[in-house]
Amino acid sequence: MKYDILIKNTSYLDESISPISNVDILIKDGRIIHIGPSREKDFQADEAIDGSSLLWLPGLTDGHVHTSQQLLRGRLLDEKPVIWKRINVPFESRLSEEMSRLSAELCAIEMIKSGTTSFLDAGGKDPLIYADVYERAGMRGRISFMSNDNPNAPESLRSPSASYAIERQREIKDALKGRIKPIYSVTTPTAVSEDLLRSMFEAAIEDGVPIETHMNEYSSEVLSFIECYGERPFIWLEREGYLKARMTAAHSIFLSQDEIAAIRESDTRTVHCPFSNCGKGVPPTPQLLKERISVALGSDGTAHGGLDLFREMRLFRSIQNVANGIGTSDSRIMPAKTLIRMATKGGADAIFEEEIGAIKEGMKADIISLDISSPHLWPTHNIVNTIVESASGHDVRDSIIDGRIVMRNRELVTLDERKILHRARRMTESFPFLVHWE
Repeated sequence: MKYDILIKNTSYLDESISPISNVDILIKDGRIIHIGPSREKDFQADEAIDGSSLLWLPGLTDGHVHTSQQLLRGRLLDEKPVIWKRINVPFESRLSEEMSRLSAELCAIEMIKSGTTSFLDAGGKDPLIYADVYERAGMRGRISFMSNDNPNAPESLRSPSASYAIERQREIKDALKGRIKPIYSVTTPTAVSEDLLRSMFEAAIEDGVPIETHMNEYSSEVLSFIECYGERPFIWLEREGYLKARMTAAHSIFLSQDEIAAIRESDTRTVHCPFSNCGKGVPPTPQLLKERISVALGSDGTAHGGLDLFREMRLFRSIQNVANGIGTSDSRIMPAKTLIRMATKGGADAIFEEEIGAIKEGMKADIISLDISSPHLWPTHNIVNTIVESASGHDVRDSIIDGRIVMRNRELVTLDERKILHRARRMTESFPFLVHWE
């Protein structure tokens, strides 16, 4: 048999996040066909990669990214809350289609070059433009139109009715056929009408499409929901039967014990965004994991500090140590293996993809390599610990998605990085509100 890709004499992290050395990895038709001891005789393959200085990981999944905020880099730090109402939404409402395409291209470049192979986008003005760019980049993910009928929302982002929002979601669903799949969305339960909130969950259940929304991100939003609906958000959704939908709940910081039980029983997937969330609160992640609730990591978009999930892993360990480890003297409150599993298998769960998130025979070939010969990663007593302590997206050398090489030796194959960056510079000069937009 002739294979598509041969990775020769390499190392990888297995399903238990343990390093395995001196193996060959063979890929064909988008899948990992064989993993076995490295052989003297080469297999036949169209592409061969010398893996002797590389460690392969499952591709990372960003469980919560905002493509439409890519041009907001550096704008949000030190701003008073609530930033999404005051800054993010007004900014997004002014993006042209050209800006939306550039945002997606820049987002794809940043994700691929930092090891992210799949994502869940929270929605924006031009989701089909995003989808077109991500398909061309070779990525995998889920895209949505973020439904919002709040009368205070900008007109360009506001749905005139619940039926309009549902129709728009279904148009996007019908248009997406490849690696980029649909997910329904509402901005956040407190920002939309009860009619839209109910209608969107009912449509998700009826159509068999997952749904995502920002949940329990601010304590004030939880209190506002209780004032409006008489119960905490997850409890109301459970009572109304809406947790029957396959749901991904971004943020999920302020959770009661009853809500944690509802999340567990409904198999709702949660996503934490450490850098973005640490100024708001610390989620009860150790308990969620103990309850076998799926937890992923998200960046919350470049406006919140970039798309490097290695940074999010390292930061989240520190946050959890301070919040939950010091009081119990538990140095393993958030172990390295757990963090890597959250960024890989947890992310795969968040986008409802069962065949990614692990390196094993038969799985889809969404994998990345780290150059472990770098001085800050070698020598090491424990490479898994060192990844969390010291690795960054800049250490990612190769990226393979769906069995296709999309980055080789830090060079993008599917996108013209230089041309896109040149357009970004010109656009920043042409549209000064990207820097001084108020």
